[in-house]
Amino acid sequence: MQLKKVHHIAIICSDYAMSKHFYTEILALEVIREVYRKERDSYKLDLALNGEYVIELFSFPNPPKRPSRPEAQGLRHLAFEVKNIEKAIEELSSKGVALEPVRVDEFTGKRFTFFSDPDDLPLELYEI
Repeated sequence: MQLKKVHHIAIICSDYAMSKHFYTEILALEVIREVYRKERDSYKLDLALNGEYVIELFSFPNPPKRPSRPEAQGLRHLAFEVKNIEKAIEELSSKGVALEPVRVDEFTGKRFTFFSDPDDLPLELYEI
């Protein structure tokens, strides 16, 4: 087996319209395809970042809640690279997104911060 890269990340949301707005309007991910799967009463939204397919956003009727903090088992967070963390923070803040104070990675010396999507999924900005 020769893994090449991560193909996509699947996220199940509790409020499809709110999450679609967050990922497409706040984070400005590009819509590749949106389908409604009648047999599942479910939407599937394929999203790209800089032209590269990265996220599948799903809706399902009454999905169970998943604990994500503090340090629950499973996916810890999803991180996005940014060139300028101050500009990214300023842009997200102007759109009403609350962010944690900037921290410095003790091993790389790079700066990062966290914020949350509408379902409180931890998201990270990591300055490259």
